[in-house]
Amino acid sequence: MTSTSASVAGRTASPSTARAINDRLALQLLKDKGPLTAGQLKSLTGLSRPTIADLVERLRQTGLVAVVGETGAERRGPNARVYGIVADSAHVAGVDVRTDSVAVCVADLLGRTLAEESLPVAPDTDPARTVAAAVALVERVAERAGAVRLHHIGIGVPGLIDPATGELNATSGLPSWHRELATALHGGLAAPVLLENEVNLAAVAEQRLGAARDRDTFVLLWLGHGVGAAVVLDRMLRRGASGGTGEIGFLPVPGTSGLPSATGCDGGFHSLVCSAAVCELAQQHGLAAAAGGAGGAGGEARRGAGTEDAGAAEAVIRAALGAGERGEPFLDELAARIAVGVAAICAVLDPGCAVLGGEVGRAGGDALARRVAERVARLSPLRTRVCAGAVGGGGVLRGAVLTAMDAAQNELFGAA
Repeated sequence: MTSTSASVAGRTASPSTARAINDRLALQLLKDKGPLTAGQLKSLTGLSRPTIADLVERLRQTGLVAVVGETGAERRGPNARVYGIVADSAHVAGVDVRTDSVAVCVADLLGRTLAEESLPVAPDTDPARTVAAAVALVERVAERAGAVRLHHIGIGVPGLIDPATGELNATSGLPSWHRELATALHGGLAAPVLLENEVNLAAVAEQRLGAARDRDTFVLLWLGHGVGAAVVLDRMLRRGASGGTGEIGFLPVPGTSGLPSATGCDGGFHSLVCSAAVCELAQQHGLAAAAGGAGGAGGEARRGAGTEDAGAAEAVIRAALGAGERGEPFLDELAARIAVGVAAICAVLDPGCAVLGGEVGRAGGDALARRVAERVARLSPLRTRVCAGAVGGGGVLRGAVLTAMDAAQNELFGAA
């Protein structure tokens, strides 16, 4: 490709279109491979030396690229300048919204964390005051990060996001301020707001930073107070016609006392593996741990209320893992329950990889994942790798930052 021979949809591109294509290609290379010399850009793009020289100068004038060093001191002749993306040319924010807290992270254009802070939310707090406090929190964290303005804001929330409107659907059991916060942030900070289901954002983080980095297709099972899944097919997050892809808590499965309904998932997969069910199973096996024990403040995303039973589920799983043979029957039965849901997903999607997340997946780690994998292999003819999530408790917040960063890069790089 050269600046005069690039083609679009089978037609030779105009010089201005070719320049835009070349600029975006160079910016993507600088983002993915780090600082590069003009010679390295020439080799990677196949562009001519004069085209690269014009391109680099053009990008420097936009403020997106700068000289960050020199190379070649070990040889004779002039040193080569090294160019890199100016990370502080734009700032983004991620917001993780729970029923009992709001967490905020502000990062630069390359996604590097600059400031982070959280705010507890009491259940009886006035919704308007909660929204105002959350907006003030984002403003405060942005100021600490040195951000004059935020380019994009990514927000992770419980519940379904309407694909047509990008808004949070009215969902029973969720505080009213969840729906109001996105509008308030957009109006108060004059930045585009990207609203996304929290489990989907956790999957984004696992795909980019965690257990699914080598996978184009996988599912993330969220096992905590609530039960859900995120589905990634061919590197694309799939949301479904109504935003409900992955609502596996409603999945009818054997082993429950009934069937789920349109208004409740108590008879579905949820009733087998949610944190309350895990605690009940542990009691049946003579295992117990107080809520707030090991992992009780792990910071995982929660689909609604239930912080206490989520913490208790983490604690009993960790206790079982440390109990030796005494904990084996409990872990085996829990793995068998989880495997039922995994096998059902595999029969429909054949994802090749299932990542166990949420409080239960996080506490069980590799030991629980191995047990689940063994049982899935007995239930399904489709080979499926089962692994524990690797991002940890900050997965939703990290996914929100990555989503905002991608949007900012797409806009800035496309306009370069």
